[in-house]
Amino acid sequence: MRVGGELKDLATVVAETDAVEPVTIDSADGLAILRHSAAHVLAQAVQRIDPQANLGIGPPITDGFYYDFGVEQPFTPEDLKAIDKEMQRIIREGQRFVRRVVTDDEARVELAAEPFKLELIGLKGASSTGSAAGEYADGANVEVGAGELTIYDNVNRDGEVVWKDLCRGPHLPNTRMIGNGWALTRIAAAYWRGSEKNPQLQRIYGTAWPTKEDLRAHQQRLEEAAKRDHRRLGKELDLFSFPDEIGSGLSVWHPRGGIVRQEMEQHALHRHRAAGYTYVYTPHITKKDLFIESNHLVTYAEGMFPPIRMDEERDENGAITKQGVDYYLKPMNCPMHILIYRERARSYRDLPMRLAENGTVYRNELSGALHGLTRVRGFTQDDAHLFVTPEQLEGEVAEVLEFVLSLLRDFGLSDFELELSMRDDEKSKWIGDEAHWAEATDALRRVALASGLKLTEVAGEAAFYGPKIDLKVKDAIGRTWQLSTVQLDFNLPERFHLEFTDRDGIKKRPVMIHRALMGSIERFFAILLEHYAGAFPVWLAPVQVVGIPVAEEYYDYLDEVIVKLTRAGVRAEVDHSDDRMQKKIRTHTTHKVPLQLIAGEQDRAGGTVSFRFRDGTQENGVPIEDAVRRITGAIATRALVNTAEDLA
Repeated sequence: MRVGGELKDLATVVAETDAVEPVTIDSADGLAILRHSAAHVLAQAVQRIDPQANLGIGPPITDGFYYDFGVEQPFTPEDLKAIDKEMQRIIREGQRFVRRVVTDDEARVELAAEPFKLELIGLKGASSTGSAAGEYADGANVEVGAGELTIYDNVNRDGEVVWKDLCRGPHLPNTRMIGNGWALTRIAAAYWRGSEKNPQLQRIYGTAWPTKEDLRAHQQRLEEAAKRDHRRLGKELDLFSFPDEIGSGLSVWHPRGGIVRQEMEQHALHRHRAAGYTYVYTPHITKKDLFIESNHLVTYAEGMFPPIRMDEERDENGAITKQGVDYYLKPMNCPMHILIYRERARSYRDLPMRLAENGTVYRNELSGALHGLTRVRGFTQDDAHLFVTPEQLEGEVAEVLEFVLSLLRDFGLSDFELELSMRDDEKSKWIGDEAHWAEATDALRRVALASGLKLTEVAGEAAFYGPKIDLKVKDAIGRTWQLSTVQLDFNLPERFHLEFTDRDGIKKRPVMIHRALMGSIERFFAILLEHYAGAFPVWLAPVQVVGIPVAEEYYDYLDEVIVKLTRAGVRAEVDHSDDRMQKKIRTHTTHKVPLQLIAGEQDRAGGTVSFRFRDGTQENGVPIEDAVRRITGAIATRALVNTAEDLA
């Protein structure tokens, strides 16, 4: 339950004047509590089997939980089976989760054999979101937070404490309530608290749901997601690869993938130009001083690649006559766009000034965090930075949000919600005046509410220079992805001394809007690839039409049809291979070509073609001119053509 807005165990004593709200097990907080309770049972099971195992952290995560352990030998699949059986026993025992407040010294005595827990005791006082699902990057807030220190005892039916763990809670009343909607999923290695400087631990992942049926539905979603995995589809459809010779997290795009990417970029470019954006280009590398002025080397240094020392000069004796300068690969495009603005004096008549760039940036991601195109070290942001007067701010943000939604709909996405990321009370994380932060946050909140989309507010997740709206979208199988972001920034214009001359002749500060629509073009491509399971809408498909003759004697006829299509701007080709017709059909169906044109004697005699669609159905005897019109129409309207009805 929530008491006065704070999550509490059901055993908590409440007063008649307390505001109490129920927390259902299928709510976001309820699922997090269920999963965190399952993580405790996992840890207890591991220590029953191996009493020498040291406890790390066991937070709830999206769709599941994990627990980290310090053990002498890595876990094996056989270990996982034994742990699973032990967890079942603990769940059947119906142990109660009992909260107990302790002092730091008492906790250190009780947990003297747990070195990782002893380290966490020193973190007490860190901030917390008050949400069971909220977590720090290292998951530490499931153990300690801003309030009192607590230990949860697992108490059996005889009232005996059989296990305990440092934990903030809350938990389910007892282990039996975990039920049978859970499963252990995999084993991995993980550094303690996410740092390579710390010891490597063994991590066990699991998932937990209110019912067995919910678990099965989740497992079916995972099976479908595996079929749609963009890494597998990228290889099968010959779209992109990650050659070892180039390095981890650095992709190359093959011709077919390049076609899709270019279509994405060109469509976005035309939409941006129509909306008043101007495209600019900036280098991939810059001097250190720029990132000091922008504050990136203070707040984002760990995400940047090490510097490259350049421009040093020496005399004939080897003595340095000119000191070198550190250059950095850019992790962001915004400082360079700021310099474009600052290049000359600006008037209120120049604003809003909308600068856009498909700018490649570089992030020093840990190798263990890399994941296909969704997490890479070099990627291209479809970045835009808008410079506006304070009076233009709210209206421009509203236009930006509507533009973002409209363009994403062009790509076939439609299920959106918003998240407003704000600053919290930890002042060292943020730069700039608190009044500006409040003004910017209020403006974003008003725009978000006016959109009519579901809005969630999250403290502590803002960019270091200002609050932001993140747009989240659901794909075809119900997964949520964070895509576009709109960030307000009063602070970088202040740091770079940006100005414009207002109507009254007085120099004033513009406000800066940071906006990425696709975010990363690579990641957006991966999301679309999985959303469509490789079967792109016809306008994005690498090959839109392939001609398949019934026999070799119909090659020339189909060649003439394909020439008409290519002259109309369609990506079309004839399969001249020696394969039999049925094998050609299977091959191009596997390659997810939207439209196959089949021609035999009747078609040649009648000046027609036969359509074959992705679902295996056919439409015969379509006049050539009608076929060209329908195909070009589907491309122009960005249709998803899988069936005959889609091309009607």
